Amino acid sequence: MIATLLPLSALIGLGLFWVWWRPGPDGDGGRRPVTDIIYHLFLPALVLDVLWRAPLGLDSARISASAVTGVLFGLGLSVLVYRVLRVDRPTTGALVLAAGFPNATYLGLPVLERVLGETGRGIAIQYDVFACTPLLFTVGVLVATHFGPESTGGGVLRRLARVPPLWAALAAIALNVSGVPLPGAVDGFLRLLGTAMVPIMLLAVGMALRAGFSEWRRFSLVLPVLLIQLLLMPLLVWSIAHALGLRGDLLTGTVLEAAMPTMALGVVFCDRYRLNAGLFATAMTLSTLLSLATLPLWFGLLGS
Repeated sequence: MIATLLPLSALIGLGLFWVWWRPGPDGDGGRRPVTDIIYHLFLPALVLDVLWRAPLGLDSARISASAVTGVLFGLGLSVLVYRVLRVDRPTTGALVLAAGFPNATYLGLPVLERVLGETGRGIAIQYDVFACTPLLFTVGVLVATHFGPESTGGGVLRRLARVPPLWAALAAIALNVSGVPLPGAVDGFLRLLGTAMVPIMLLAVGMALRAGFSEWRRFSLVLPVLLIQLLLMPLLVWSIAHALGLRGDLLTGTVLEAAMPTMALGVVFCDRYRLNAGLFATAMTLSTLLSLATLPLWFGLLGS
């Protein structure tokens, strides 16, 4: 696992270096166009390719149920923690989102693909598309609007309709269930897009980390997020997934997804709903850096 993470960490480091070297007018090194093309082109293509060919059945439901349990646990526990600590509402909202949603795709997909191959890609996409993304655009938006100073955006269905990977997932499932074969030329094109996406994703993660260095003095507030994301959530998901019958690579991949650091997309949510984006970025940065040490530990425990 350590050997697997080294080249991935190097790409994340290159993304961070790029932002410091060429920050650009917005100070993000041009990250937003990069994430836009990932979100609207590369990721839907990969979702379509993987889910069209993936064996969908009880294991998909088990992965989804484990993921939903983990996310809701992280959200609920963090709300209780920050209520006890009497943290202001915009900061609470940002840290609750940071504790609840892992970086299941932008970091989880490259890591699982390297350690588990094609099986890992399928787990990462199902974990995200069948659980994290729907929860983010429903429960996550409710959290953001509850703790933010004002409500923004349309209804839940309208927000979900604007998520290209979800449309790709629905199309892929329909084609898969109906038995439509995946043409070789289409498969080759989708695989090409998917292969190109992984290094670009990791660069985008690195480019997002710079904002996290602005609130280091408030580390104590981020500590509960780190404990929930990197320790408690994967521990719970491990027990749930095992109880549901996942074994072998499916269990390993599901737990590793739960052990991923804070999602990168949350910075956009914090900006939109006027939460504490700086402290969210700090949680994302610290959890990402620490995950380079904790992920090999989880992989070792699962292997033993």
